[in-house]
Amino acid sequence: MEIGVLGPLEVQSGSGRVMPTAAKTRKLLAMLAIHADEVVPISELNEELWGTNVPRSASTTLQTYVLNLRTMIAAATGGTNADAKRILATRPGGYTLTASSVDVREFERLTAAGHRAHQAREYELAADTFRAALGAWRGPALVDVQLGPLLRAEVQRLNEARLSALDRRIDADLRLGRHHELAGELTGLVARHRTHEGLHAHLMVALYRSGRRAQAMSVYRSVREALIEELGLEPSLGLRRLQQAILNSDAALGESRLERVG
Repeated sequence: MEIGVLGPLEVQSGSGRVMPTAAKTRKLLAMLAIHADEVVPISELNEELWGTNVPRSASTTLQTYVLNLRTMIAAATGGTNADAKRILATRPGGYTLTASSVDVREFERLTAAGHRAHQAREYELAADTFRAALGAWRGPALVDVQLGPLLRAEVQRLNEARLSALDRRIDADLRLGRHHELAGELTGLVARHRTHEGLHAHLMVALYRSGRRAQAMSVYRSVREALIEELGLEPSLGLRRLQQAILNSDAALGESRLERVG
């Protein structure tokens, strides 16, 4: 089974797809997919499906959902019910969905490689690797699934990892002198992430290096206002130091060695 969670939920084998339309069956599939090849405890499945109000019939209902998924898997793979039981297997205390590939694993593998390259100051490799990792995303994670408490936490974790990879990719690109190309992209990103200091810092540096110091200062004022208004916080010491460096036309801002902000 090939599994995709970084966008709309996708579970397929060749041209056959497993596409439940019922909300809870789809949610169950998403839980098994995001934890592919792991045993997902029944207690966690119950919590995701019903929250704190788990009905007395939960055990029987869950078994029915699993049976429905196995029927879909058999149809998608052209296999038998026995084959489907091996793909979606019952384990002590839970269930496991076996997968040949999962997009989130590829994203995490590439992200880890990108961080290693960045730490080794191999910025070209880091930028390319982070770019490949971000290319695994097809849209918001599990965008077509009604998220319960556990899936919501998983999606939040993945979104944070995506934003971190994006931040590091931009940092690598800046160190490679690509500030002109980055200014437009960063302008859109800071509009969507009004309190993300790292992205604002990148935009300030990109604008300064492009000869647009006044606009870089305007970005600082905007993020400061957003931080105070939304979080009741002043900018971090790192961001304040960057502001001063830009005001002072610090020569270090023209170099590839940048202070980390955010």
